[in-house]
Amino acid sequence: MSTDLTVLLVVAAVLAAATLAVAVALLVRLVRTRRALRRAGLPVERQWVFWAAVAYLVLPTDLVPDPVYLDDIGVLLLALRSMRSASDGPPAPRG
Repeated sequence: MSTDLTVLLVVAAVLAAATLAVAVALLVRLVRTRRALRRAGLPVERQWVFWAAVAYLVLPTDLVPDPVYLDDIGVLLLALRSMRSASDGPPAPRG
């Protein structure tokens, strides 16, 4: 094997490991957010967002093949944002 190919493979492996680490960190953050929102009374209609994001991360069918976790990271970020916006709820009326 040539040196260039070895370097390329090592760089690809490091990038894949880094994106996987980010995806796992976001999954942990999503689970913690779900727990906090559940304790605070998360609306039932928003729970599907959590399960859909987890399923997308775990299932092998993706928009982009799994060594590249950028699409998974995007789905997790959208789910996290959606769940956090559900916790904000509608603004209180001023009076």
